[in-house]
Amino acid sequence: MGSASGLLVAWLMFHAFGPPVAPMSLAQGLTNAIVLGFCWFMGLTLGLSSSNLRREQLTYTLGTMGIMAHELRTPLATMQLIGEALRNEAWSREDESGQKLEKLATRLNSLVRNMNHQIDMQITNARLMRLPRHTELVSAAELVQAAMADYPFRSTRERESVVVHVHNDFRFLGSRALFAQVLDNLTKNALRSLAAATTASQPGDLLIEVGALGSRGRIVFTDKGIGMDADLQSRIFQPFFSTDRGTGHGLGLAFCQRVVQGAHGTIRVKSQPHRGAAFTIELPVA
Repeated sequence: MGSASGLLVAWLMFHAFGPPVAPMSLAQGLTNAIVLGFCWFMGLTLGLSSSNLRREQLTYTLGTMGIMAHELRTPLATMQLIGEALRNEAWSREDESGQKLEKLATRLNSLVRNMNHQIDMQITNARLMRLPRHTELVSAAELVQAAMADYPFRSTRERESVVVHVHNDFRFLGSRALFAQVLDNLTKNALRSLAAATTASQPGDLLIEVGALGSRGRIVFTDKGIGMDADLQSRIFQPFFSTDRGTGHGLGLAFCQRVVQGAHGTIRVKSQPHRGAAFTIELPVA
């Protein structure tokens, strides 16, 4: 399409604005055709080479992430055993030290659970280029409620800041496991944006709405975080682009987009700086 449209535009512009030229002989026409053909072929080859390099970079990086995530399981399992040992020791004591050990064991188990949750997300993100095509009938309301029930919130205040409002449920065809990871990614990003805001989080600072109208269903994440400008909105779904320079790898939203598009849906964002953001997932109702 690019080659055909380029030739057509060039021909029209030359006839409209080009200088008058004498008719070319057959030899001149063949010479020009060879030069143009060489330029077109080289441009196509460079484009394909660049695309292959980007794909290889993505595949290698995702594979490395998956291996590292798996390797982290062993020390986390050891930490969990230590936490259980501390809890058993706390039960054998009835004084203040036992209560402190119980709190320490609970905190340690919570951190292990949170890290395992993050590892699961990274392993799923590492399958960005080879997502499974298994589909099932999924209830949007049940999916959102289960995702919020299983999410490892860091505090009670953070948990209370999330409000789920189901206007009306709908069902769609997709992978329940992959869409659960999509909701986890969006929740994590929204909570990070709220944490970066100057005010303390309040109930409803992250509002998750589920609804349907006709043949289209929607899941909307609306937060009152720091928001983003138009330039960021145009790039956040690109692989390896991240607004979190400290720990972000830039694959979470790219993964979300790929999963949603695999279910014949769309995901978009609407935001303004310091005015929060709204991510809308739109899916065909099954």
